[in-house]
This record gives sequence, C-alpha cells and structure tokens, in this order.
Amino acid sequence: MTTYKAPVRDINFVINELLDYQKHYTQVPGGEEATPDMVDAIIGEAAKFAEEVLAPLNQPGDEHGCKWEDGNVTTPPGFKEAYDLWVEGGWQGLSHPAEYGGQGLPMSMGLIKSELVGTANWSWGMYPGLSLGAMNTLLVHGDEQQKNLYLSKLCEATWTGTMCLTEPHCGSDLGQMKSRAEPQQDGSYKLNGTKIFISAGEHDMAENIVHIVLARTPGAPEGTKGISLFIVPKFLSDNEGNVTERNGVNCGNIEKKMGIHGNATCVINFDDATGYMLGKENEGLAAMFTFMNTARIGTAIQGLAASELAYQNAWPYAMERYSMRALSGSKNPDKAGDAIIHHGDVRRMLLTARAFAEGGRAMIYDAAKYADLMVSAPTEEERDAYENELGFLTPILKAFLTETGLESASNAMQVFGGHGFIKEHGMEQIYRDARIATMYEGTTGIQAMDLIGRKVVLDGFKLYAGFSKKLYKFGFSSLLKGKRRRYSAKLISYTLNLNWKTVKMLARASRNRDAVSAASYDFLMYSGYLSMAYYWAMMAEVAAEKLDSADSGDREFYQAKLETAEFYFSRLLPRAKAHAAAMDSSTDSVMGMAPERFTLR
Repeated sequence: MTTYKAPVRDINFVINELLDYQKHYTQVPGGEEATPDMVDAIIGEAAKFAEEVLAPLNQPGDEHGCKWEDGNVTTPPGFKEAYDLWVEGGWQGLSHPAEYGGQGLPMSMGLIKSELVGTANWSWGMYPGLSLGAMNTLLVHGDEQQKNLYLSKLCEATWTGTMCLTEPHCGSDLGQMKSRAEPQQDGSYKLNGTKIFISAGEHDMAENIVHIVLARTPGAPEGTKGISLFIVPKFLSDNEGNVTERNGVNCGNIEKKMGIHGNATCVINFDDATGYMLGKENEGLAAMFTFMNTARIGTAIQGLAASELAYQNAWPYAMERYSMRALSGSKNPDKAGDAIIHHGDVRRMLLTARAFAEGGRAMIYDAAKYADLMVSAPTEEERDAYENELGFLTPILKAFLTETGLESASNAMQVFGGHGFIKEHGMEQIYRDARIATMYEGTTGIQAMDLIGRKVVLDGFKLYAGFSKKLYKFGFSSLLKGKRRRYSAKLISYTLNLNWKTVKMLARASRNRDAVSAASYDFLMYSGYLSMAYYWAMMAEVAAEKLDSADSGDREFYQAKLETAEFYFSRLLPRAKAHAAAMDSSTDSVMGMAPERFTLR
C-alpha cells in the first residue's frame, strides 16, 4: 500500500527561497493576509488532511471504485466522510473572494493545497478540483446574480461543479457538438443532449452538482463559433440556494476505465434540463477556456503528483530490497545481496522521478504567480497580458509534466521489479491513475499544436520571445556571477538551439504546412526540458549560495538539491537534443506514407 508524506520542506524552499512568495504577495490584493505564519499554518493543516484523511483512502478507493445504479453513483467508503471534513474546514473557497464566501487568499495558495490533496488521493481530489474550474468560470463570466447563488454555494462546497464539453461523436473537435439549448420566455433555456467523460458528474458527496455545459442555441453558426455556455444544476433551487426539484439531468452510466476508479467518469443526459446562459451567446467556447485552462493546470499537478508519489514510495523499497552485489564492492556484507539503491540503474530511475517532481513543483508554483496577478489586475489590458503569459506556459506544464509523471510512475514500478506489477504495493495504481493525464484536457499532441500554432506562430513570436528573454536574462546574469556557471552556459546554449531549430522548422512550414504538426511534439518536449532546466539552474544557485552557512540538517537538503540538479543537467536535459534532431528532420519522415500503406504489413 502506498504511503504519502507531504513534502513541506521542499514546498517551503520553492515558495520562500526560490520564488519569494512573500514579496510577490505584496503586489496582489489579499496577499497581505498571506503572512508567513498564515501560509505555514495553511500548508501544515493541508498536509495533515492529505496525510491522515486522504492518503489512507487512496488504495481502498481504487479497489472499491464507484458504483452506479439507476442513475445514482455511490463513491467508495470514506470518501463522503472526508468530503464532509473538507466542507467543515472551509478548504474549497480558500482563494476566492470573501463576498462569495471564500477566504480571499491568493490563487497560488489554493494551488499548494491542490498539490497536497492530489498527490495523497487523486481520485478524491478531482471532486473539489472540478469545482474550482466551475468557480473560476463563474467568477470571470458570471453575472452578479449567478455569482451570488452558484459561486457562493460552490465556495462553501455544499455544491460541486463539473465541466461538460465533449459528446460521443466529438472527441476534441467540439465544433461537431450537437447539444441544443432552446430559449424560454423567462430567460432560461431547455437543454437536450448527451455529454461523455464527465469527471465527478454524479456522486453522493454534496447536495447539488452544478454542470457547466456547452450547447448550441437555435440558428447558431456551425462549428466552434456557434457554441454557448450554460449553467445547468442537477437540482433547481430558489434564490436563497435552497434545493427545490430535480432538474432534467441524469447520469446514464459511469465508465469502466483503467484508473482513477474512485472518481465517477459519467455519461450525463440532459432531457429538457433547465439552464442559464453563462457569458455571451455564441462565445461559450472562449468562456469555457477559463475552465479548461484551470483544468489543464490541475492536470499538470497530476503529473507532478505522479512523480512525487512514485518517488516517495520507490526509494524506501530501494533502501530495503537486497539483490545482487554492487559493482563497486559489497555494501551490505551481512545480507544475501546489497540494497538495490547501490545499483546505478535503480539510482537513475529514482533520480529521474525526483528531478521531475522537484522541477515540476518549481514550474507550476511560478506559473501560479501569473494567476495571482491575472485575477487581481487593475485593468483589462494588464489582465490580458498576465493571462497570455500563463496561457503560453499552460500547454508546456500540462503536456510535459504529465508525460514525465507517467515516466516516473513507470520507473517506480520498475524499481519494485515484479512486485511493482501487482496491486499490493500500489505502484501499478500510480501508473494507471497517471495514464489518463496525458489524454484528458487535450492530449499531448493537441497541447503541442496549441503551443506552436496559437501561442508561437499566430501570436507573432511575442510570447515566445518573452520566454526566451527570461531564460537568457537569468543565464547571462548567472554566467557572470553565479556559483553554478556551467548550468547557465548550458541554459543559454539550449535556448539558442531551440530558437534556431524553430526558425528552420517554420521556414519549412512556409512550403509545407504539415511541417508544424510533424514537429510540434518535439518542440513542446524540448520546451519542457528547457523550461525545467531554467528552474533547476535557479534552484542550484540558491542551494549553492546557502550551503556554506546552513546548519547540518539544511546542509543535507541543499546538498541533495545540488546533486539532483547535476543529474538533471547531465542525464535528462540532453534528451532535448534528440527532440531538436527530430524537429530538424524531414517532414516526409512523418507525413510521407500514404494512408493506405499503413495497412500493408
């Protein structure tokens, strides 16, 4: 069975020593409440909740799963009781405005909470996690009446939220969507249609579920330009939030799936369901991007969570499992073999997971600062600027960290050998739960096309240039006066290489537009390795700076940080060169084979 210990020391290193959250909080409304004592207390209590309440439910929840009967879903034993404690603790509205029942703290504080919850028990964490997306969508696009009713109930967590996008025939192509919304005389709409893959779409943990639904109004344009967004509650209510009658919303079934068994992935049928337009007509997809980007950052946390949980459970096994002798000589002569921690390949796998977990944490926590600034921006122009900055990073975070999280889970299973493949140790559950992360909220390929297509080419390289400038600025500054200058030199070199390969690839695309899609995955993965290198270079500088004056306990922490940084730059960053070579290769190597020849074997 897996165990979980919140990595509080590393979280404090990232937010206090690396990213200086306290200085950042002086720039955002609500930040004055996030004093060091308050932050420590919140992290401590969230860690306690994750370790003591959620982690023990993780493997039992997977084994029991959710049960569907006649449209109703029963969650695994203990899930509802844990949710009641969540409500009682006021956790849901931590980073939302006080006027709607939240605590008004910065969004970044909520992200730390989400990491702790998600790593301890991803299936359970998806229930409040989906609610966060609904809350953010209502906060940005809802009118005051909608906020007072739905956002308030979601903040107190007595209601939960979902995101209803795709349909059986659509996949990621939402332009094919067929769900309809007919206007009514009272200003409401009647919705009809079926949505699939609705995480947390039905359960027994809260009194109501607020579905955020995409649908078409009569006469709407075809394709994505004709989609509107609606609030469709499971139960209707009065203006005070008192539940009245059941709406025309029904769970037709739950999916039988590879992982995250403790979360109900639902087929939701809308049969003349009463709904209310959220935002402007025919601008629903743009509004839903608020939800989708929240979900994508959340999914990036799942990648980090997989790396963290896999590492936490694999290294103790490696310390206690004795097999064969180390090549450099016996390490445990009183045992039949040496602990496998002394074998090079085991260390490679463990250090890979550790580097991805700690590097991913720094990447996500820095991006959270943009979310704080975006929400609190005094002008629409400033808000758009921060949103664009975060939007550029989002596909890198979502795709790269979920791919590396899956790799970490696979490596951790390998550390256990055959024991990793059986259920007893829980390692195969981490892998199964992590596998969906590269697919939902847009597959890795879709994120890659979004990054290079919308965020680089269509943006006119403005955001990409800002990204490169940030890396160059730190690299050259550290190269002149840093303690780990060889990392800065590598950061500069790899940034230059990506810029050159990107120019060459886009030059080919001017003659053959398939060049972009053929190279997009490699461009994204290179961007991910490069971005993580930036944070590992910064972490190495901080650790090296503090090492000499640290006490014995912190000296060990900083030394481990430096050794992990060395592993990242020596063993993981070079992978980017392979992606660069692939980007540079002929488009025909991917696109040349005629479709019919795929059948010839």
